[in-house]
Amino acid sequence: MSEQSFCDYYEAIQVSPKADLETIERVYRLLAKKYHTDNKITGNLEKFQSLTTAYKVLSNPETRAAYDANYDEAKKHQWKEIYKAYDAIGFESDQQIRRMILSILYTKRRENPSNAGVGIVQIENLMEWPAETLDFHVWYLKEKELIKRTDTGSIEITANGVDKIEKDGLILRNDRLLTRDTDTPEDGQNLYLEDLPKPAS
Repeated sequence: MSEQSFCDYYEAIQVSPKADLETIERVYRLLAKKYHTDNKITGNLEKFQSLTTAYKVLSNPETRAAYDANYDEAKKHQWKEIYKAYDAIGFESDQQIRRMILSILYTKRRENPSNAGVGIVQIENLMEWPAETLDFHVWYLKEKELIKRTDTGSIEITANGVDKIEKDGLILRNDRLLTRDTDTPEDGQNLYLEDLPKPAS
């Protein structure tokens, strides 16, 4: 298990690293029912696949022992990277990241109101931020009802999100999606994406 590819299987399956096999199996069965795609309400293919991968590793004594041998060190490294990233950009940038997401979704909604969804991979590419960083912000915006998931898994801005971004101002890009030719609001609050801090490499 390399540090670059580290995935916290205990977190994925929502158990303690000290959990016994019986607990792991019980929790897996509960979560598998919840996230299986046959479940029309809570089904989630990505979470189901992550859960199943974690279970395959942790339910086998040999693969679990190999995983555990490097777990503590990999976990420490993961936290160091998280803190290093925040040291580089500052916590104030969290608001700007969320504003970037809303700006992209707002522009898409203006361009095509009936088909306003944007995939998370496209958002990652536009913003040049990794999925691990964006997950928190997507969760926050959903909880605040500023964005929503579509039936196809893409993300759309809501009316509340439109109100928020029109109040705060867009963060603009110098490409075809968001350009410097876009009208600047009277309050002059537009920012440019390329001027904002990037994640630590």
